[in-house]
Amino acid sequence: MTPARFLPIKTPTDYAHKVFSDAGAAVAHLIDLYQEATDFLLAHFNETLSEGRPESRFRAFYPEVRITTTSHAKTDSRLAFGHVPLPGAYAATITRPDLFHNYLVQQLGLLIENHGVPVSVGWSTTPMPVHFAVAARPGVNVPQEGVLDFSLRDVFDVPDLASTNDDIVNGTAAPHADGAGHLAPFSAQRIDYSLARLSHYTATLPEHFQNHVLFTNYQFYVDEFEAVAREMLADPDAGYSSFVGPGNAEITAPDQDLPVLAKMPQMPSYHLKRPDGQGITLVNIGVGPSNAKTATDHIAVLRPHAWLMVGHCAGLRNSQSLGDFVLAHAYLREDHVLDDDLPVWVPIPALAEIQIALQEAVAEVTKLDGYELKRIMRTGTVATIDNRNWELRDHSGPVHRLSQSRAVALDMESATIAANGFRFRVPYGTLLCVSDKPLHGELKLPGMATEFYRTQVANHLLIGIRAMEKLREMPLERIHSRKLRSFEETAFL
Repeated sequence: MTPARFLPIKTPTDYAHKVFSDAGAAVAHLIDLYQEATDFLLAHFNETLSEGRPESRFRAFYPEVRITTTSHAKTDSRLAFGHVPLPGAYAATITRPDLFHNYLVQQLGLLIENHGVPVSVGWSTTPMPVHFAVAARPGVNVPQEGVLDFSLRDVFDVPDLASTNDDIVNGTAAPHADGAGHLAPFSAQRIDYSLARLSHYTATLPEHFQNHVLFTNYQFYVDEFEAVAREMLADPDAGYSSFVGPGNAEITAPDQDLPVLAKMPQMPSYHLKRPDGQGITLVNIGVGPSNAKTATDHIAVLRPHAWLMVGHCAGLRNSQSLGDFVLAHAYLREDHVLDDDLPVWVPIPALAEIQIALQEAVAEVTKLDGYELKRIMRTGTVATIDNRNWELRDHSGPVHRLSQSRAVALDMESATIAANGFRFRVPYGTLLCVSDKPLHGELKLPGMATEFYRTQVANHLLIGIRAMEKLREMPLERIHSRKLRSFEETAFL
C-alpha cells in the first residue's frame, strides 16, 4: 500500500478568482464555492467509510475574498469599520457564507463603496478540515481515531490548532503567506472551531443565536426569559417570530410546549428570535470566569452587536440592600483567565451607549428616575474574582484592595465578559443585582430573600431585554464605535 505522504491529492475544480462590484453577487459565489468544497469532502468521506482507505488523498479549500487598494485617500473618518487602513492587498478565508450571508453582504458592500474598487472571490490556499465540512451537515459524524482500520488524517485534512487561534484579534498575527493583510478578525478555521463548540456547550445550533446576547449566572432568569418570550409571541406587534431552547426545540405560539432535554448542556442557551436576527439570546453560563471566557470566546465569531451580563453579585457597601442594582462603569480584574490575551494593565472602558441604554431601561421598568433612581441603583466598579469562597480568606488583603478600587460589587463573570468584549470588539455592559452582602453579615443563605429582592430579580431580566431593544434601535455605526478599535484594524466588523 502506498504510504500516505506519497498518495496523489484530488481536489475540486480549480477556478480563477472572479471579480465583483456587487456584494450580493460576491457572497452568492462564496456560497457556491463553499457548497462545492463541502460536497466534495462529504462525498469522498462517505465513500471512504463504506469502501475503506482509498489510494489518494482528498483536499478542498476554504473560499476567500480579497481586495486590493492603491490609494491613500481617506474614507469617512467617523466609520470604525468597512475600510482598510493603508493601500495594499487584504484577504480573508470564509466559512459558512450561508450563515453569515447578511453580515458578509454588509461588510463587502462597505468595502466596495468606501474604496471604489471591486472584490475578488475564489479558492484560498487554506485546506478545509473534513471535521468542519461534516459538522455543517446534520446527521453526519466523524468517527473517533482508532475506530477505522486506518487514520483519517492519511486521507483528509484535519483541524490544525497552529492556525486556529486569536492572533488576528489579539493584534499579533503576521500577514498572510503572500503578504496580504487580514480583512476579518477571525480565520475560517477559527470560526468553524467555535461553531462546533457552540453546538456542544449550548445544545443549540449557531443559526439560532441572535445579535443581542444576555449572559446570566442564575436559573431564575431562564424561567423569566421563557415567560417573557411567550408574552412576546402572543403580541404580533412585538416582532418576534419564535423561541428556541436547548436541543433546538422551537415554538412559534405562546401556548406550545417546549420540550426539556433530559441532560442539559454546560451552558444552556435560549433564543427569542426575529426574522432579521435582531432578537435576543440568553445564555446561562453558570458560575465562574472560565465559563464566561469559554462562552464569549465562541459567541464572538458570530459578531453580535452587543452582549450584557445580567446576574447576581455581592454588594460591598453597607448602604446597599438585597435587590439593589449595580451598573458597572469600571472593572477590577482578578479573574486571571484572560491575562495572557489581554494584560490587566489594559483599561476596559464603560461604553456610553450601553450605559445609557441600561440606565434608561432601569428607569422605565422600575418607574423611578433622577435622584430617586439612586435609591436602588449604584454606578461603580465591579470586581471579578476566581475564588467563589473569597470570604473565607483573611480579609485584610482582599478587602483592602476592594476598598482601594472603590468597588461596589463583586462577582465571578462580569469583568471577564467585558474584557472579552473589549478584546473581540463586541460592545459590552453589566447590570447586576445584589443577592448578598458578605462583608456586612448578610450571606447568601435560604430564607434571606425579601419581597423587595424578589420583585427586583423579576424586574432585572425585563431591564436587560428592554436595554437590548434600545440598542437594537441605534444605528450600527453608533454601537460599533472607534472606542473598541486599535491602530490598524481589520475592515470587517
